[in-house]
Amino acid sequence: MSDTTQYVAAGIFAIAVLHTFSAKLFERLAHRYPNHHGVFHLLGEVEAVFGFWSIVLFGWLILAEGFKSAVDYVDTRNYTEPLFVFAIMVVAASRPVMACARGLVGVLAKAVPLGRGAARYFLLLTLVPLLGSFITEPAAMTLAALMLLPYFREKTPTNFKYATIGALFVNVSIGGTLTHFAAPPVLMVAAKWQWDTVYMLTHFGWKSAIAVFINGTIVTLLFKDYLRQADAQIQEARSATQNHGEPIPATMIAVHLFLIAGIVLFAHHPPIFMGIFLLFMGLATAYPQFQERLILREGLMVAFFLAGLVVLGGLQAWWLQPLLSKMSPTAVYYGATALTAITDNAALTYLGSLVEGLSEEFKYALVAGAVTGGGLTIIANAPNPAGAAILRNRFEDENINPLGLLAAAGGPTLITIICFQVL
Repeated sequence: MSDTTQYVAAGIFAIAVLHTFSAKLFERLAHRYPNHHGVFHLLGEVEAVFGFWSIVLFGWLILAEGFKSAVDYVDTRNYTEPLFVFAIMVVAASRPVMACARGLVGVLAKAVPLGRGAARYFLLLTLVPLLGSFITEPAAMTLAALMLLPYFREKTPTNFKYATIGALFVNVSIGGTLTHFAAPPVLMVAAKWQWDTVYMLTHFGWKSAIAVFINGTIVTLLFKDYLRQADAQIQEARSATQNHGEPIPATMIAVHLFLIAGIVLFAHHPPIFMGIFLLFMGLATAYPQFQERLILREGLMVAFFLAGLVVLGGLQAWWLQPLLSKMSPTAVYYGATALTAITDNAALTYLGSLVEGLSEEFKYALVAGAVTGGGLTIIANAPNPAGAAILRNRFEDENINPLGLLAAAGGPTLITIICFQVL
């Protein structure tokens, strides 16, 4: 690509980042100009931002580089992650899987020395993100966000909502580092740098687990009074709806868990995991009595977001890679934490892995910084758009304020920095 195209691509990427912080403005314009409500509402969808601007970039590439070069560039991008997140989101949110997850959390909550509501909430912010190391971070985010929905009620304090997603996003980002295959930024470098699960557990995992539990404990204790009140309302609502829908047979739950395991096992092979997903769709169609509404729209919007990020991010290496290579290990940790807020952390570690001759200290700092900053914005970590798509309807104007998320994630991020840099 020409220098001009690279500069234009960087400019479009910067505009897309600013657009994510301005999504609420477009929602207000949709109300002000009802004749153009559809267009403004689309531009106000955070999940549509990077997909939209990737289309703009594609148009520029056709004009500047020619039709063939533009198509070749888009064809050479790797869309495995968007496809995987779509598949795992929809299957993980199915009724049998959710019933299993709720049952597990309910049983474990009895062992937590807190009230019922606070205990479940605590586990959703700690145990489920750590499970992301085994079921993958997107699946963990989907399960946690859906099970947190009942706590986001009509009169739920706004500070509780932001504190919850701030802690959730940070904990999911670091909670996937107990293994070498579940967190996207780790996956990008694990094979090249020969990092296995033992390495991840001894260098990252135990520190992440400590940070996850500290973050979850602080938020739970801060809102223990609200959680006590919310639990009574949740149980009342659950009692009113528990008789709706047929009981789910154990065999149906087992089949769904088997499909989840298959998608995770073949996460890097789209033809296989998409085939498993289509098998799930057939099963859901054949037995609708055991399903609720599938989150196909939310999954597709998240996939559109991530695919757009793949297209836009592919032309940012010219400035990002030299910037990383000039930093010291300490500087790269804090630099990666900050850069992750405006770039996908998997893209960040991938670009770093292209630099030859890196020290082990530098490698650790790069990945640690990437996962530390993974909760600061919606675009910082691939699972974040999934959580945002599920929870944003419970926020004012159905929009998660980026500055509110940044502020809410600041405290958990600081705890994570201490754990990674001091322990």
